[in-house]
Amino acid sequence: MEEKNKANENRSRVRDFAQDSVTQKDDHIKRIDNERFKKSEIAALAASGILLGSEKRAATIVVCDHQLICPLYELDGFEMLPISDALIRYSWFRERYFFNAIPSDLNDIVANCANEKNPLGFFIRVHQGAKVEMPCQAAMYMTKNHISQIVHNIVVLEEGSELKLISGCLNHPRVINGLHLALEEHYIGKNARLVSTMVHTWSGEMRVYPHSGTIVEGGGQFESNYISFSPAEHIVSNPQTWLNGKGASAKYTTAIIAIPGSKIETDGTVYLNAENTSAELSHRGVCTGGIMHQGGLLIGAAPCKAHVDCAGMLLDSGGKGIIESVPGLCSRHADARMSHEASIGKISPDQVEYLMSRGMEEHEAVSMLIRGFLGADIKGLGDELDARIEEMIEIAGHGC
Repeated sequence: MEEKNKANENRSRVRDFAQDSVTQKDDHIKRIDNERFKKSEIAALAASGILLGSEKRAATIVVCDHQLICPLYELDGFEMLPISDALIRYSWFRERYFFNAIPSDLNDIVANCANEKNPLGFFIRVHQGAKVEMPCQAAMYMTKNHISQIVHNIVVLEEGSELKLISGCLNHPRVINGLHLALEEHYIGKNARLVSTMVHTWSGEMRVYPHSGTIVEGGGQFESNYISFSPAEHIVSNPQTWLNGKGASAKYTTAIIAIPGSKIETDGTVYLNAENTSAELSHRGVCTGGIMHQGGLLIGAAPCKAHVDCAGMLLDSGGKGIIESVPGLCSRHADARMSHEASIGKISPDQVEYLMSRGMEEHEAVSMLIRGFLGADIKGLGDELDARIEEMIEIAGHGC
């Protein structure tokens, strides 16, 4: 009874704070736009899917270098607050969620994050049955040279809840060297649904090593979209997902362009541990001169259905571009039905000629074919990001 009263008290406090935040939202966002960020920075954030001051976003939080900016608590049944605050506010938080989806001793990178005395990042919690209609957004923004940005984010969806989360990771144009270490844990309750879209917009000699762990309960759905058309010098991503409840599902869609001087390694492992679970991993990559590794491993330990597809398009005519596709399957149950495919090729001259016969210029035809191959048509990210995607596809098209 006492625990229930405390829970109600917490909900009431969050609701009151949310109402205050909604009242102050316009002034707060305006102040941030005019004073905290320059117009060029606001445009750069928008090109990564982060729309400051927009009515099309439910809540916003920005991690700028080693600082949290503009945390907004909004909506009944929804919380978005600094992870350091969550550790203080909720006695149960550390035991239930803190480094449970990602082991703290997984590797040196994760251990460094776990040893942070004051962790930097955010905690999102969607209460039971709550459905957040508009996307929430979070930016990880680096403005200083030669720093390490270490971020730890935790997202919890309770039973029957829904959330769309857009995350944009980027560096200021003056930043030519830096290290970005990001940990993200997702806990998706029964019949809950999380759609997470991550957009990377890097430049210079950036090294980026994201780690994510996702636990999905019965009937829960996890959809992950990852877009990187302006890559860092080195990116390593290997998300881990555990489908632990009956009927749980996961879908990963990755669209990447590797440019000269970049090395991008994207993998991903899904553990199908319960009856009627399903998973789909889809990697699409265009290489104009960098090194690209595509992978994905499905582990079926129960009656399940799963498929992994790795497809690459090599446009580098100078012989320096490399694409490696290695999808994998592991069956631990007789009724696990899994499949994989991998393909690497180039743009068909016949397709280009056909489009040119319909009145297109050659570079327009190539860009259209690249756009269709990548399949990066994700709604609701904003006109600025759509324009940035078109720009990078045009650049890739000229490289073939």
